[in-house]
Amino acid sequence: MSPERASQIARSFDLHALPVDFLANPYPVYDLLRSTEPVKRMPDGSIFLTRHADLVRVYKDAQTFSSDKKAEFTPKYGDSPLLAHHTTSLVFNDPPLHSRVRRLIMGALTRRAIDELEGGLCTLVDGLLNNIEAKGGGCLIEDFASAIPIEVIGNLLAIPHAERTPLRAWSLAILGALEPALSPAQEAAGNRAVAEFCDYLRTLIAQRRLHPGNPEHDVLTRLIQGESATGSNHTSAEPLSEQELLHNCIFILNAGHETTTNLIGNALVALHKHADKKSQLLQLSEQYKTISLGHSEFFSKIVDEFLRFESSNQLGNRRAVQAFDINGQTFPAGTLITLCIGAANRDPDVFEQPNELLWTRQTNKHLAFGYGIHQCAGLSLARLEGRIAISHFLARFPNYRLSAAPTRGGRARFRGFLAAPFVVD
Repeated sequence: MSPERASQIARSFDLHALPVDFLANPYPVYDLLRSTEPVKRMPDGSIFLTRHADLVRVYKDAQTFSSDKKAEFTPKYGDSPLLAHHTTSLVFNDPPLHSRVRRLIMGALTRRAIDELEGGLCTLVDGLLNNIEAKGGGCLIEDFASAIPIEVIGNLLAIPHAERTPLRAWSLAILGALEPALSPAQEAAGNRAVAEFCDYLRTLIAQRRLHPGNPEHDVLTRLIQGESATGSNHTSAEPLSEQELLHNCIFILNAGHETTTNLIGNALVALHKHADKKSQLLQLSEQYKTISLGHSEFFSKIVDEFLRFESSNQLGNRRAVQAFDINGQTFPAGTLITLCIGAANRDPDVFEQPNELLWTRQTNKHLAFGYGIHQCAGLSLARLEGRIAISHFLARFPNYRLSAAPTRGGRARFRGFLAAPFVVD
């Protein structure tokens, strides 16, 4: 994108009317906004924040900046399945519901539980790579990146393998409806996906109530039984309502699927695009003997650099429940705020050479997983999946190449690819 074009988009920036070339590469526009209008007033009265320090300030002050989306989403979705889902799930709620559900999920995602997933994850990834090798290539997204989190989350919820086929399509439709500008087709697809997913989960939950799993590993059993049945010392042991249970199961799939798929896909496409960076990574990996060791400290830093460079989730939202000041400007209660994670993660005040992939970056305070009480509950799992997937892929296919231009998802909030055909030697 030329500087002139970036300046033109920045001057008239509107999340509800984003041009195609912005969606292809938003970073020049983010750079301009961050340096010239870090608090951008939007046509609809909301504000758009791009500085790392401002995002951290909002994330840390949950008393002033609410995650509850009922006021924002009711006019957008009306009385619909999408409204029920996006105003009930963990991510779009404040305490006490947020705290109660987060405790239950975190109880099944302990460090020990995550470590125990590594062996099965390696087997899954290597099996996918065997299939790719047999075919001489495939699609980085369909055949690899998206297949991994679907299986991992399916295992955490103990969804039978034969019933996992529609999960990715449901997730894409539901999250696609979060875009700032929502088409009638996107809205209809999102509502249909929520309804179908809920119908499926009612049957699955009924079966799990009759035959519960181990709540230390089975997240669905843990959500059904609640805190009192899992040894929690919390006095508030109120079980989740049916609606809370259904929609937080959907949230677990959506959060775990979309972010990890994009992490893996974005990383492998970026390495193909930046051949010099891939060569450096392969050389460093050989030097440290870590390319096939996805659990290594070295490759952990590599995954965090990919998360910073091309954040899976580019935008977050808050609503001010009281008047506040930011950068010398005062805004009233009720102000809607968009947090631009993609811009904050390339803030030169925080990151050296922010628009470059630096494998030797020592301090990486990226916000790809958010910050504060709403920091992603599954971040350790996502990092594990990223480490194993990317390191094993590079160890097996260091000379992979794209056979056609990758297809972007065409979304502003979730940055990733729908397809990326490739071949291997």
